[in-house]
Amino acid sequence: MWSPIYLIFCLVLQILAIWPQPVSFSKGNSTLWIASSLNVTYNGESYTNVWGIPCHDISLSIQTEQVSHEQSSLSSTATRFDSHSLVKAAVSRTLGTLFKQNFVPWKLFPRNSDFEPEECDCEKPLIKSLAIIQIGNDNSSTFKPLAGQVDESYNLTLTTSGQATINAASYLGVLHALESFIQLFYQHSKGGVYTSIAPVTITDSPKFQHRGLNMDVSRNWYPVKDILRTIDAISWNKFNRLHLHMTDAQSWPMDIPAIPELSQKGAYQKGLSYSRKDIQEIQTYAIQRGVEVIIEFDMPGHTTSIAFSHPELIAVNDMQPYDGYCNEPPCGTLKLNSSAVYTFLDELFADVLPRVSPYSSYFHTGGDEVNIQDYLFDETVKSNDTKILQPLIQKLVNHTHSLIRAAGLSPIVWEEMATAGYPSAWNLTLGDDVVVQTWQGGNAIASVTASGHKVIAGDYNFWVS
Repeated sequence: MWSPIYLIFCLVLQILAIWPQPVSFSKGNSTLWIASSLNVTYNGESYTNVWGIPCHDISLSIQTEQVSHEQSSLSSTATRFDSHSLVKAAVSRTLGTLFKQNFVPWKLFPRNSDFEPEECDCEKPLIKSLAIIQIGNDNSSTFKPLAGQVDESYNLTLTTSGQATINAASYLGVLHALESFIQLFYQHSKGGVYTSIAPVTITDSPKFQHRGLNMDVSRNWYPVKDILRTIDAISWNKFNRLHLHMTDAQSWPMDIPAIPELSQKGAYQKGLSYSRKDIQEIQTYAIQRGVEVIIEFDMPGHTTSIAFSHPELIAVNDMQPYDGYCNEPPCGTLKLNSSAVYTFLDELFADVLPRVSPYSSYFHTGGDEVNIQDYLFDETVKSNDTKILQPLIQKLVNHTHSLIRAAGLSPIVWEEMATAGYPSAWNLTLGDDVVVQTWQGGNAIASVTASGHKVIAGDYNFWVS
């Protein structure tokens, strides 16, 4: 049995480490303080003047332009991100956290312990500068990358003479390094911000290309402010993806200007839907913090919420008893052989994809938990024979994925659409660009990777994807 003192010692060591644990981390035992006049430079340009400027004011320097789309009478705002604006805003957030949102680590040490450096009127050893050097050039794909497309590595050094340096290949590496920089420091109970582990050398790069969180906003409504708070939280932990499971049987919480009745009737309650402006705010806020938002429209199953506005498109709408037709109520699935369904999908994606493509390289089309019994009641099919159903689902997936590719995006599907090593898999022929998200564990990951597809491991026993 470990003694309490040993456990406390282990806890303190863990607390002083950078999270997530970097590839390499060395530290000393010298104390350094940060002056509010810290000289921050980015590729030689002084960023000291950003201290105290609200981040949302800095982000206004990001340019937007109106882009018209042939298939829609609506225009979509495409955003031109640039490293300068993004890093400048990140530096402002970093300084704000260090000097305004920091904390005294009382609970991280034994009761009544003397854990703080001595406060005196003497000349304190100060961190005089933070030099941020980005050695690579960002491009448009950097801000909405495919997994593994951007080098997110960084090096962070802090010398006992008070010089801090960040070297990174991309703005994403810079953002990760700044999060690590924040984690080195605490608020002193009598004022001031310090670290007691200088000198510091950190070399880090992510182990996984996709580090994401799945938020189900259809079954569980979250206001925009809570989604933004979640983006903050995952960015602090150096995640790079937020998967919004946007639509499901329970509700359709995203406004579609071309089909306004979808959310007007399909949202769980009036007002519980995300406007076009909300979606753009979420996407922009995320990229400013190194996070790419991936939106999912689950189909052909899990689509009952469409029936509130378009019942003609949905089979087994709220069929009872539900356990014979779906895994959870209310049941409902897109009719597989209906021309009206294809017309609806064309209109839906023509509206949505131009609003997604400036901010992401992916769109998720779901595909989980399709119940073959439903199609006995689909008048366009009237069969539960998988030999009949499989080509129809293949046709539907091919159609939606062609629309996604035409918008410059790569499709994502749930594991049932691929060869996932269990009887309920549809064994579809999927494009080489399709990413398969597994959720049931077991042999799915090995089976899908063997077929040549990239896999997102999102086991339902856990909360990350």
